[in-house]
Amino acid sequence: MKKILFATVALLSVSAAAPAVGADLGARPYYNKAPQPAYVAPIYNWTGFYLGAHLGGAFSSDNNFNGLSTGNSGNGRFLGGLQVGADWQFHPNFVVGVEGQYSWLSGSVGAVFPSGYAYTNDQRGLGSITGRVGYTWGPGLLYVKGGYAYSDNNETVTLGGAPVAFAISGDHRNGYTVGAGLEYMFAPNWSAKAEYQYYNFGSATFTAPAALVPAGSFTTDDHTMKAGVNYRFNWAGPVAARY
Repeated sequence: MKKILFATVALLSVSAAAPAVGADLGARPYYNKAPQPAYVAPIYNWTGFYLGAHLGGAFSSDNNFNGLSTGNSGNGRFLGGLQVGADWQFHPNFVVGVEGQYSWLSGSVGAVFPSGYAYTNDQRGLGSITGRVGYTWGPGLLYVKGGYAYSDNNETVTLGGAPVAFAISGDHRNGYTVGAGLEYMFAPNWSAKAEYQYYNFGSATFTAPAALVPAGSFTTDDHTMKAGVNYRFNWAGPVAARY
């Protein structure tokens, strides 16, 4: 009887101690199956070199030669060309760069005078070296540009269809250009742009033949609209920031 009583007391003692031992072991740890990375918005990087091509139209002023109605054939000419440049994004929202550009032109500009003389400039192309500054928001870039411009002139004067010797004062091959545009990254390494660019090559006057001297000065200038595409080298984006 004593043995039975002793065994019962021992069993009750062990049962009472079991919860305390379980409490000492602590709560069972919970493990997350797959930690999820924090979402980071993409950062577009405009820094790098680029090479591209463009198409568009050129429109020249027709109010030259003291307001003489010139019948200017320069309005609505077609252009196409190439550009190469480099950009540096020095701030999340600001970009600076430099660009060289050349556009081949169709058609010509000129005037027919009451005396029967005809002046024609088979303006073969427009070149420029410009700096630009832009404001960017991710894949978009709004910019302004300006710098040196060159006009590839091929001028003639005729009388009754026959070439005539002539002389012009003033340099109307070298000038300046200003413009503005919008560029957008539509795929890795690729961007498209649309821009307006104005070229001005200054005023000049005829010094010969004598019949054209009273005609006054004329200005060689062009308004252009271009759409183009660029391939961007060393383009790093979009890039996610690391933690």
